Amino acid sequence: MRLALLLLSIALFTPGCAQFSAIQDMAGSLGGLLGGTDNSEPPKELEPLEPTVDLTVRWKTSIGKGYDDQIVNLVPAVTSSTVYVADRKGLVEAHNRQDGDTLWSVATRLELSAGPVVAGDKLLLGTSNAELIALSLADGALLWKTTLSSEILALPKAGHNVAVVRTSDGRLVGLDLHNGAMKWSHERSIPPLSVRSLGSPAIDGEVVLDGFGGGKLVALGLMDGKPVWETTVAIPRGRSEVERLVELDADPLVKDDVVYITGFQGGVTAVNLQDGDVQWRQNTVYSSHALAAGRRSLFISDAKSDVWQLDLASGRDLWKQNALHQRRLTVPALIRDRLVVGDFEGYLHALSADDGRLVGRLQIDDEPIRATPVVHDETLFVYTSGGVLAAIGIN
Repeated sequence: MRLALLLLSIALFTPGCAQFSAIQDMAGSLGGLLGGTDNSEPPKELEPLEPTVDLTVRWKTSIGKGYDDQIVNLVPAVTSSTVYVADRKGLVEAHNRQDGDTLWSVATRLELSAGPVVAGDKLLLGTSNAELIALSLADGALLWKTTLSSEILALPKAGHNVAVVRTSDGRLVGLDLHNGAMKWSHERSIPPLSVRSLGSPAIDGEVVLDGFGGGKLVALGLMDGKPVWETTVAIPRGRSEVERLVELDADPLVKDDVVYITGFQGGVTAVNLQDGDVQWRQNTVYSSHALAAGRRSLFISDAKSDVWQLDLASGRDLWKQNALHQRRLTVPALIRDRLVVGDFEGYLHALSADDGRLVGRLQIDDEPIRATPVVHDETLFVYTSGGVLAAIGIN
């Protein structure tokens, strides 16, 4: 029993693309350790594909140590001219968006864990040592560094000259973007059982949105951190503490004055941005990923890496694609009428947004793709955990 509880604790605090899958895999492994068989689901093998769209590498380069085999939230940040990226060992680089040439490279010597994020003329990055740093977009020079209360895994966000960051101990902090000075702090207690989250807050206008344990979604004033509203969007169910564990550990998505949110065992919920009223809730699909939105649909890679299309107005499922089952998919990136997801073997998969058919495939690296591909000007920018940065065209 002690061994079972230990393994369960490890699973609950295992970060990554699908924490629920981690718990399932751990539960399956218990059988083998205690004399039974391992019944965890293996990743689905890729079947031969006749592509109807071409994914082509426009340029590709390597960035230091990449994730260095750590669970971090390092992502590409893309502007009209430049792609910014960082590695775990503190290397931060700027690359020409058109051809990948290095524009500048800076060794911060910090254990970077989140970012970079473009905020005005600055790059924001978080570290495992509870530091938030701001670098110059122009040359990577350090502009300021602020020490917070714990590790930063959530991507920093910024608006109206306020930088917002969530720390791993449950604090949401607002900082002056000019100098890193503290403006406000909002604290939430962490439940006895919780999931180590990579989810980040969202900013819409002068409102900050973030999800917490127990299925709570909170809206705060961006300028002062004061609560605007709070609502329970996912209701814990079940007999055991594990069954009742609900964590809104995915990034909130705002579209047309509606907030869409999912999370560990939390279903998908639509909430009115103005007052927090729940518009619809469905408990069939859930993920520790963010959602992607088209004109009339939501797209999600669920906890088992099945890809779904949901109706934006009701949450009703429209199609499901399970050909990539348990392949630890990224959040879908929407480019025209295609969805693109990365997987644990460094593949990109293109799907039809209309019906979920697989229509293209390309391997970028033999290391996992964990960061959501970034779409800019009809090009996908992909960063793998092995440190490969690539610009991908889709035809």
